[in-house]
Amino acid sequence: MSEKKTDKQILGKRGEDVAVTFLESKDIQILERNYHFMKAEIDIVAYNGRQIIFAEVKTRTSTKFGEPEEAVSEKKKKNMYAAAEAWLYERKMDGAPVRFDIISVVIREGEEPRIRHFEAAFWYL
Repeated sequence: MSEKKTDKQILGKRGEDVAVTFLESKDIQILERNYHFMKAEIDIVAYNGRQIIFAEVKTRTSTKFGEPEEAVSEKKKKNMYAAAEAWLYERKMDGAPVRFDIISVVIREGEEPRIRHFEAAFWYL
């Protein structure tokens, strides 16, 4: 028996789907989606031919309370670092060049999604 998804989960999945299509249109290969390590998650792991991209996707239906990318906290970044290290370690890719991106998606009813891609939005410590 599967659990019923919340509206927030459904919106998040739609935003991730939009982000994947956007990245693929830029010839970026998707390696994995929703990678989990302990309590940390990385929405998209991708490769652009030069580096591994760990991307956080933030999706909103409005910017009334700020832009989606503003919701990426320091705690989220630290969790992404930990998950990225685990992902690289599991695949024996320690030391590979990496980048941390944020993809901001605003989905309004009846409009095309607005996508903003922040490449190297924050740095690996």
